[in-house]
Amino acid sequence: MAGRKSYTLTLDNNNSENEAIKFLVGSDKNFIKPDKNSRKMVMELMGIDKRFSRAFDLLLIPGHTNLESLIELESSEGIVLVELKTTKKKLIDNPKGFFFGATQNEFDLAKLFEDRFMFCFVSLHPESMGYKLLSLSELNSIIKNKRVQYQINL
Repeated sequence: MAGRKSYTLTLDNNNSENEAIKFLVGSDKNFIKPDKNSRKMVMELMGIDKRFSRAFDLLLIPGHTNLESLIELESSEGIVLVELKTTKKKLIDNPKGFFFGATQNEFDLAKLFEDRFMFCFVSLHPESMGYKLLSLSELNSIIKNKRVQYQINL
């Protein structure tokens, strides 16, 4: 029974993330969702180890939008990696009141790329629909509580 509940929560989180991606890409043409091959190419271009492949969801690429069907890059200059954090909670002053989980890889990649890695806090509540981008240093300055949780497979 515990396995089924865990799966349901994961599925709901994935659905929220997909809703957030659809909202962001639809409301701001600068957010680009890379496919698997594009993600791999950007990681190679930026010199990112493959262990970080799930540590970001979207890209911001200066001079390019999600309206383009093909984006050719010669360098990684200016590319910003974006990691989504999503809630359906009403947040009048997003991200104040946000509760989220993050992996060590997300924090490590954010530390490595500094202002070229942003956490994007998305509220999908109809009365507070919107987003806020924060760098790791900006996020660290407003964190109230942070704890480590181990997730273990046997």
